[in-house]
Amino acid sequence: MFDISPAEWTAILLSLRVAIIATLVATPFGIALAWLLARREFWGKSVLDALVHLPLVLPPVATGYLLLLTFGRRGLVGAWLADNLGIVFAFRWTGAALACGIMSFPLLVRPIRLSIEAVDRRLEQAAGTLGAAPWRVFATVTLPLALPGVLAGMVLGFAKAIGEFGATITFVSNIPGETQTISSAIYSLIQTPDGDAAAGRLVLISIVIAMGALIASEWFARRATKRLHGN
Repeated sequence: MFDISPAEWTAILLSLRVAIIATLVATPFGIALAWLLARREFWGKSVLDALVHLPLVLPPVATGYLLLLTFGRRGLVGAWLADNLGIVFAFRWTGAALACGIMSFPLLVRPIRLSIEAVDRRLEQAAGTLGAAPWRVFATVTLPLALPGVLAGMVLGFAKAIGEFGATITFVSNIPGETQTISSAIYSLIQTPDGDAAAGRLVLISIVIAMGALIASEWFARRATKRLHGN
């Protein structure tokens, strides 16, 4: 039951690599967007907020198809990237990372935004009156206080990326060794004879990774609450 095959290890390691890359690349954008939504009022803010959360309610296959139209080899953006920079996302593991990053982005942004909103603005104003530039106020006051929320968002985003399936298989297919993650490997195994044991192993591994991520996220959330209440 626990004799993990090389193909299963490949899927596990690829899933971890895709999830880590997706989370690390998405985090700076998530922090910037969370700060914008938390600290600025502007026309179209509700629309932007809805767009950020759209991957949560849009069918994952629809998201994957939109990615294929946009970043595919002949897509609106993908054709230019391939012809001018040699960057190809479709049917590559980098495309899986892109799909996972987009699907997990709402879960990344939400905790960060809530943490930034919870930061006392008087602390930021005090730093500003002492001559600190806005970017320095953010880097030395806002971001450190919101750090538990940032970490919680990263963990949730990572957990979502590990389990992503619909958008990924639509955008990059299910190619063993290249784009076959844990989810797509389970999908393949349950359709093959005698694949139940291997599928069960991958399911158990997925549960362990997801539970660890959720527990870590809850720990960061509790720490953020204690910090905000001065405990």
